Amino acid sequence: MAASKLTVVISQSQSRNPQHRQLEEDLAARLMMGGQVEVAVVPHLYDMHADHSGMLFLKSIPGDLVVLSWLYPRPIRWIMHRQGILGKEGVSLLVDENENEEDETAEAEDNPNRGVGIGKLPNRSIYCIDMRVSSDVQDYLDEIERIVKERNVQTVDLMDWIQGSPQPEQLQRYLRTPETNGAAQTNGHASNGVTNGEANGTAAAEPEPTKRRWYPVIDYDRCTNCLECIDFCLFGVYGVTDNDLILVETQDNCKKGCPACSRVCPENAIIFPGHKSSAIAGADGEVAGFKVDLSKLFGAENSIDQAVRERDRELVNDGREAVGAEVGLGRRRKKESTPRNHLDDLMDSLDDIPL
Repeated sequence: MAASKLTVVISQSQSRNPQHRQLEEDLAARLMMGGQVEVAVVPHLYDMHADHSGMLFLKSIPGDLVVLSWLYPRPIRWIMHRQGILGKEGVSLLVDENENEEDETAEAEDNPNRGVGIGKLPNRSIYCIDMRVSSDVQDYLDEIERIVKERNVQTVDLMDWIQGSPQPEQLQRYLRTPETNGAAQTNGHASNGVTNGEANGTAAAEPEPTKRRWYPVIDYDRCTNCLECIDFCLFGVYGVTDNDLILVETQDNCKKGCPACSRVCPENAIIFPGHKSSAIAGADGEVAGFKVDLSKLFGAENSIDQAVRERDRELVNDGREAVGAEVGLGRRRKKESTPRNHLDDLMDSLDDIPL
């Protein structure tokens, strides 16, 4: 029995850049002509609200999934997590070469166990691919073909693992794509009104409109639930669950262009995918506390000063009084005021040893 087809979702660029649109259309067309995968095109992942037809379609996919978007892989994964689209992290080999070099030098800081995590994940893989990595459609086709082959190998391994002659209904648990509330899709089609080009070249239905949004996305693999963000943000964006876990509760309260809470996060766990800074936008290996900021050598403001300034600006724009650094930094100040101990002295001594 063959495994169900892999689903590939192309999330469109926010811009109307003709090169972006051409790459999306070429990739979708060639994937559909290949017939190896199910194909769907949806609006920009970050801009779709929870009840958008494109997001509902993503939620309806039960099996392995490849999502291509004009974002770093981290925000792709955590935007979907925020909407309840969960799965094990699939490893893509199509990455930015410069980012790969940074990862090699930052392995020590990428400790997957330092955050609170997200608990048990369903037995499927989600591959997140940044469409800014290459302008050549063949690179994406090659990577998707590699993922398809990888899945086929896993299916063969599973058949070897199952002993005896299993009944068809037993194999369904592993290989069948279950029915999902009338949201099943066919190659090049989707019943949720998702923007898909049909294989015969006919025009797709008009997509549900979206507008550009600005809100924080939490990376729970890095988040330690220190709650500094909820202390610092004075606009009611954050809340906590019944288990006191931080979450983005009222995202539309966030002030467009303001990434202040991300700057005060000690683990760089708060992502603003549309920010011009790669660290804030979700690039891997970009942890502010481990990087040398040369601007500080010339007296420039640090990240906390920037965060305070950005927050004060938005408070004033709302007709409220600026509060400066007097509000929302209590936990950080308490941490910074902790008296030194023998371990601190030892670490300083090690730093002073000439190499």
